Amino acid sequence: MSDKPLPPPVGERRILRRDEVEAKTGFKRAHIYNLMKAGKFPKAMRLGVRAVGWDSIEIEQWIAERRSERI
Repeated sequence: MSDKPLPPPVGERRILRRDEVEAKTGFKRAHIYNLMKAGKFPKAMRLGVRAVGWDSIEIEQWIAERRSERI
């Protein structure tokens, strides 16, 4: 058996760290922060002095909105 935890079911709310957000969106850190500053990307929440995270539901909704714009 693997020591890796199973991914959460789709729709389960959790906090995503930056590397996960980068993997989901295909964007790098600088672009994500530029979009946040422009109000075009979900805001990160402060988790600690040097840590931030994003709400997984907000990121999934943002991705779904981008997909619907393509249609």
